Amino acid sequence: MQVTVDIPDDFAAQALARGLSPESYVRSLIDDAARMAPAALPPAGPKKDIKTFLREMAANSEKMPRLPDEAFARESFYRDHD
Repeated sequence: MQVTVDIPDDFAAQALARGLSPESYVRSLIDDAARMAPAALPPAGPKKDIKTFLREMAANSEKMPRLPDEAFARESFYRDHD
């Protein structure tokens, strides 16, 4: 890979202060950034179709307590707030 960039004087001075050429300094910055990057996420498992997803979500839903509509009113969520 070849990248051509006009290097500002202050960047070149930083590289020289570290005893590196500007190209080596850029390479070291890229290497450092790559090491600090978060690890890649694992590949996703097999995708389920929407019907399977909904069926699994509804499994055992009959065991969940029924709540009155008031339980979902805005006031019930923000009782302790003005």
